[in-house]
Amino acid sequence: MLTELCKEVNNWFDQFRCFGRYTIKDNVITGNYSLQDNQYFRIVGSVFNDGVYKYDENLELVDEVFDGSIWAMAIPKDVIALASDIEAWKDKYQSIDSPAMSPYNSESFGGYSYSKSGGASSSGNVDLSGTWQGAFADRLNHYRKIRP
Repeated sequence: MLTELCKEVNNWFDQFRCFGRYTIKDNVITGNYSLQDNQYFRIVGSVFNDGVYKYDENLELVDEVFDGSIWAMAIPKDVIALASDIEAWKDKYQSIDSPAMSPYNSESFGGYSYSKSGGASSSGNVDLSGTWQGAFADRLNHYRKIRP
């Protein structure tokens, strides 16, 4: 979820980036980088492992050799909590049985009816209320960086 969240806000919370050739074998990364235990980091340029990970004993990576970079990250605790809240929201509202996942904008049957919001909002922006991006927009905006 952290990879999706950082991509959405265009903020990788990176402290520094190390470039070079890296070998991943049995969940151990060899190459030029410096990380502390339990620090988050991003792998870029890998075929199998691009994304955000936590540098701990539970690291699960696919063996490979690649030329790319490892970004040491300093993700605030609030962002970690936000990622957890988004996961819980997705589990509740984006399951296969959730009305939000229905392909229909409205339904009615047996005395029951519902309508989903959709389309553009009054400001002309796309309405994201049925997505985690819309549900957490206020909290996400605090960390958002403007795209170049």
